[in-house]
Amino acid sequence: MNIDCVKAISLDLDDTLWPIGPTLVRAEEALRAWFREFAPKALIFYEDPQRVAALRAQIVAQRAHAMHEISAIRKQLIHEVLRLSGESTSGVEAAFAVFFQARQVVEFYDDSLVALERLKARFPLLALSNGNADLRQVGLDHLFTHAVSAERFGVAKPDAKIFQHSAALLGLSCSEVLHVGDDLHTDVQGALDAGMLPVWINRQGQVASSKLNCLSFSSLIPLCEMLGV
Repeated sequence: MNIDCVKAISLDLDDTLWPIGPTLVRAEEALRAWFREFAPKALIFYEDPQRVAALRAQIVAQRAHAMHEISAIRKQLIHEVLRLSGESTSGVEAAFAVFFQARQVVEFYDDSLVALERLKARFPLLALSNGNADLRQVGLDHLFTHAVSAERFGVAKPDAKIFQHSAALLGLSCSEVLHVGDDLHTDVQGALDAGMLPVWINRQGQVASSKLNCLSFSSLIPLCEMLGV
């Protein structure tokens, strides 16, 4: 891998800069609290995990070609939970707003903020995510030149088009952009297919099922050291 050609860095967000699991737990708790106060029958429905899982699967199946629309999927789930439980569906937007606000509360990995500051000192940074984190609410907007979300762009990683769009925003070719992420399929394989240089952040010590041409680190600090920042 020729890192001398790197002129900018794109980074995934969820599970790369912070663990998404605890964030979603808090967001789900906030949504349950809203149901408890404003739609108690919906809470009873929502606390049946099998019913909710089946409902979610049905909604996702209807959107098989639009899996990047995660906010829309969440809103539809809330709508159906309210409707099927006999509650008014007029509260969909209010309930989603509570969920979405809680979803923006993240706990960064210990290395993330330090590493981002070091990387930003030398490279333009672009956030490239299939999730719906908001950089301003998360508190990272000052570190990134651009943010590209699958939800707004219309296709998700690993589709090459979203990587190519990101490079174009930076005024660069894909070969001049290093993409950093935690997912071997959406981040590493997607970046490779688009012609970007991928770096796999493997915080859990996973074993890759296939050999991919990428660098792998357990955190962002070794990446900074490799890049001399």
